[in-house]
Amino acid sequence: MSVSPLDAQGGTVATTAPSQNELPLPAIFFFLALVVILFLPVLSDLVKQWFNDENMGYAFFVPIVVAYIIWLDKDRIMQAPVKPCWPALFLVAWGFIQMLFGLLGAVSFFSRTAFIVTMAGVVWTIAGTAVIRTLLFPIVLSFFMVPIPLYVYQRMTLPLQSLASNFGAIGLSAIGIPVAQDGNVLTLPDGHSLDVVEACSGIRSLLSLTFLSMAYGRLFETRKWVRIVLLLATVPIAIFCNAARITLTGILTEYKPEIAEGAYHAFEGWVIFMFELMCLLGFHKLLSRRRSDA
Repeated sequence: MSVSPLDAQGGTVATTAPSQNELPLPAIFFFLALVVILFLPVLSDLVKQWFNDENMGYAFFVPIVVAYIIWLDKDRIMQAPVKPCWPALFLVAWGFIQMLFGLLGAVSFFSRTAFIVTMAGVVWTIAGTAVIRTLLFPIVLSFFMVPIPLYVYQRMTLPLQSLASNFGAIGLSAIGIPVAQDGNVLTLPDGHSLDVVEACSGIRSLLSLTFLSMAYGRLFETRKWVRIVLLLATVPIAIFCNAARITLTGILTEYKPEIAEGAYHAFEGWVIFMFELMCLLGFHKLLSRRRSDA
């Protein structure tokens, strides 16, 4: 028979049991580190593409933003009920199988997204459903680290490329520069031609702006409907600003062709992207002002 310890007045002292709600961080970090080691070849190839692919320049900021959002939500995550979910081990196994299929089939999208799937499966298994729910947004945001499949990229690029060409032709005509359009090639009066290639489709700025819109909405806006509206607004903002870029390039090509290409053209792209950000911030200000007026 066990005897409870007595206090000075002869009463029993309640023994303190270990908290069942304490998040097992050492175990989580240990197994996540194992996942990183096992996926090291996949991650190394992914980071190399970040350096070499201009469309993925924003990807370097994704892990930083995801980590910061998790840090901001740390109290909510720590307070979530901890209950290991052993069936989630199937998600971990699925992640490894997906990685193998991706590597064997040379489908990098599968092997790279498998890393995120496996990480989520590990946390879900150890900490449980309530904890993984608090991490859903960072998990979704993590997928922006991975380049979209080439097939999907091409399916998105072609209509955007056509839109950019059409709007560019309309913009140049509107300011008095006649344009002969043949598909994605705009011919100017002096004989110079403006070829709207894939890089000018706006897909790069659309992907970057979508990621920034989601991150910005999470950090600076509490209303879910406003976050959704900001996300949807990235499409017309990116299309409009890219059309403005095509128009500006056409003007430069017409009057000063030497500054319409090379470093000047790249700098122009950065200026236009900054303008896109300003449009997004201005639209958010407009939504906030309408709320205050109401």
